[in-house]
Amino acid sequence: MLQINNVTKNYGKTIANYNISFNIDDGQIAVLLGPNGAGKSTIIKCIAGLLRFKGSIFIDKIPNKSIDAKKLLGYIPEIPAVYDLLTVSEHLEFTRRAYRIDDDGYGQKLLERFELWDKKDKLGKELSKGMNQKLSICCALVHRPKIIIFDEPMVGLDPHAIKELKQVFVELKKNGASVLISTHMIDSVEDYWDIAHIMVNGSFAATMQNNHDDSNTHSLEELFFEITEGKGNRK
Repeated sequence: MLQINNVTKNYGKTIANYNISFNIDDGQIAVLLGPNGAGKSTIIKCIAGLLRFKGSIFIDKIPNKSIDAKKLLGYIPEIPAVYDLLTVSEHLEFTRRAYRIDDDGYGQKLLERFELWDKKDKLGKELSKGMNQKLSICCALVHRPKIIIFDEPMVGLDPHAIKELKQVFVELKKNGASVLISTHMIDSVEDYWDIAHIMVNGSFAATMQNNHDDSNTHSLEELFFEITEGKGNRK
């Protein structure tokens, strides 16, 4: 479970996140939606422990900045950051050693799944943007985290990788992980999300539960444009 309690983040006089609270249960997929500058990446970086903030965040009931919490977390940033002079396979080896886990072959399976195994000896600086993104996903999943946060994960991916990533969402949910996805591509998650939070100006303007039975009076896309085009807030 991921728990965010009254998180506020300021950059000087600019409020990036204001008093944000929400939970993601085990086996649940939550989605963050919002226009550019709404504060989605900021709250994700707070969860990942990359920013100082007011409030509290718990990963499986453990404070998010502790080592024990970080062992449970997988983070795919909006902009992949790979090492220029490490090969693809060395990235996964580096990640496994950081988490002190043995090589059980799962890393190779991930690389094969995202069509990177034949690139295993390529250096980071030789990879395309899409390959960087796929490698970032593999590195974040190789230690089998219980909580995974994706920041715009579809950007730069080819159709095969998008298909595989969507299947990964399904598998993570089935295996009881807590998943948070920030995206502009509403249609890319329409079949998978359980709860969606729409952000405007650093706060939640609306929250929508997915009943998975077509009983919602609004589609997620309709609610998104209703909120972001300034027609009102809804909880």
